[in-house]
Amino acid sequence: MKMPSLLFSALIGAVASARSMTPMAAIAATRLTGAQTPGRLFLLDCPLFKFGALAMGVGELLGDKMKSAPDRTVFLGLLARVMSAGIAGAALAPPGRERAGASVAIATAVPLAYVTLSQRKRAMARIGQTRSGLIEDALIVGAGAAVLALATRPKHIRPADLR
Repeated sequence: MKMPSLLFSALIGAVASARSMTPMAAIAATRLTGAQTPGRLFLLDCPLFKFGALAMGVGELLGDKMKSAPDRTVFLGLLARVMSAGIAGAALAPPGRERAGASVAIATAVPLAYVTLSQRKRAMARIGQTRSGLIEDALIVGAGAAVLALATRPKHIRPADLR
C-alpha cells in the first residue's frame, strides 16, 4: 500500500500539537543514527541543530510538569509549534515538496494544539498535572518515534535482507 506523500508531514504536525520540540528532537535523534529524512534541509546536518533540538526536547518534557508552564496555545507556544512543525514537515516531505510538507504540518499542528490542550486539561482535572503530563509525554514521544521510524524505513526490503 502506497502512503500519501505528505502523510508523514501531517502526522509530525499532530505530534507538534502536543509537544512543540518533540518533532525536532525526533528528527535530530533519527539523523544522529545515520538515517536520512526524505526532505533535504541544510539545517538538519548541522551538529548544533541536532544537539540543540535534543536538549530542547528534553527541556520541554521536564518543564511541562511545572505549575508555571504556560498553555500550548499562548502566542509563543503556537509560534514554537509553527516553526517546529514546519521544519519537521519539510524534512518528512518528498524531495521537492518540502514547502508543501511544511504547510501540511503547520495546518495540522495549530488547530490540534487546541484539541490536545482541551484533552490535557480534562486529564489534569482527573489525575493531576504530573501524571497527565507523563502519560502525554509517553504517547507523544512514542508517536514521534513511530512517525520517524516509518518515514525513514527502507522502501524496498528484499527477502534475503531479512535473514
